[in-house]
Amino acid sequence: MSGYLTVVEAAEYLNTSVRFVRRLVAERRIAFHKVGSHVRIAVVDLEDFVRAGRVEAITVASIRRDLGGVA
Repeated sequence: MSGYLTVVEAAEYLNTSVRFVRRLVAERRIAFHKVGSHVRIAVVDLEDFVRAGRVEAITVASIRRDLGGVA
């Protein structure tokens, strides 16, 4: 896969709709490049976007840490 994807390719890469990717671009929630009138999204930027949305699983240790000894 090349370093830059079209909006359609980015949607396939993320397994989402094209509309979702266009909304990310319109809301400036993901970095993109303009090539004339075309939008291109770097694979690295897609990976960063996915990584930023990662939510860790809840564990007993994380609950204790978040409560700070209260209970």
